[in-house]
Amino acid sequence: MPPMAAISLFGFASGLPLLLTNSTLQAWMKDAHVDLGLIGLSALIGLPYNLKFLWSPILDRYTPPFMGRRRGWILLLQAALVLSLCAMAFSDPQTGLGAIAGLAVLVAFFSASQDIVVDAYRTELLPEKDLGLGSSLNINFYRGAMLVAGAFALWLSDRTTWRVVYLVMAALMIPGMLTAWFAPEPVNARAPRTLTEAVVLPFTEFFSRRGALEMLAFTILYKLGDMLAAALNTVFLMTLDFSKTEIGLATKGLGLASLLTGAFLGGLLMKRWPLKRALLVFGILQASSISAPYFLALIGHNRMLMLATIGAENFCFGTGMVAYASFLMRICDKRMTATQYALLSSLFALTRTVFSSPAGQLVKWMGWPSFFLLCMAISIPGLLMLLRYDRWQMPEEIQYIES
Repeated sequence: MPPMAAISLFGFASGLPLLLTNSTLQAWMKDAHVDLGLIGLSALIGLPYNLKFLWSPILDRYTPPFMGRRRGWILLLQAALVLSLCAMAFSDPQTGLGAIAGLAVLVAFFSASQDIVVDAYRTELLPEKDLGLGSSLNINFYRGAMLVAGAFALWLSDRTTWRVVYLVMAALMIPGMLTAWFAPEPVNARAPRTLTEAVVLPFTEFFSRRGALEMLAFTILYKLGDMLAAALNTVFLMTLDFSKTEIGLATKGLGLASLLTGAFLGGLLMKRWPLKRALLVFGILQASSISAPYFLALIGHNRMLMLATIGAENFCFGTGMVAYASFLMRICDKRMTATQYALLSSLFALTRTVFSSPAGQLVKWMGWPSFFLLCMAISIPGLLMLLRYDRWQMPEEIQYIES
């Protein structure tokens, strides 16, 4: 199987379970007349996605007895996901809420674990020149799977039972299992010899590099401005008197199409561009795109400008995300890709959670136009750090390879 086909199908398999333990499950619980407070608490089911770095060393240290260190784990985790989703399908949130919540946590755990290994697989399989295209395909198929598990699952639930919906979703994991069987196994670097080494080595190796702290700072700062600007998108548009229908159609239609287009074109350009150039150009684009909501805030209710804003923001987000994901892959040591990528991606998660949490207070204090100007200013330090890029020490790509 061609590597890009495998990466695409693994991206779909990674994106599919996410909403099945989140918004789609909440819709099922609402249909079953579960208390609203308990539905709200179901957000905690997603904690494994935030904590996956805690067990990622296990996936780096141990190799299943078949199919290799990456494909073996992927197949095992996908089989576990199929079984867990089927078990959820035969549960009932009205009469067995505890059971279905426990099964949903299992699905989230297996899904987060699959993400760890798929990220490591993609990082180890692709040469540097293909990191951008591989990242774009992964992002696009991941988002496509979320559309299937969200909008399609909700549409299907109006026409059949939730049991059938979850069984269909479980069946859609089977192509990923076939992919694991036929996909190429990366030429793995030597795995850590002990579990202690798997836990400690990712940190000691990374911080022994020249510019390690700068790379970590860049990991947080590069997308901080546009993530902060997008934190209250729906609230911002509602403030300008756009209806929820207008917002939904624009963000799920034009927004998604623009994001996928940006990610794909960004990946194609990165086939020709060095990583530093892509980070700079796409970083400038994503910072500049914040000017669109700034002008919308000044002008007010204007449907065409609203559509242009959503299109520009999502297109530039897609290009920047491809370059950013490629950077994370590039700075991982291939002996412990799973652990280092999980840790680095957890830092990125901070930009959309902890570091974006003051957005509401900032808007109350300074108003929407000044808030977007601040977000543009916050984007600048990450771009300036690229002046130091050539001094950052990347991991060697050929040492530690097993003979």
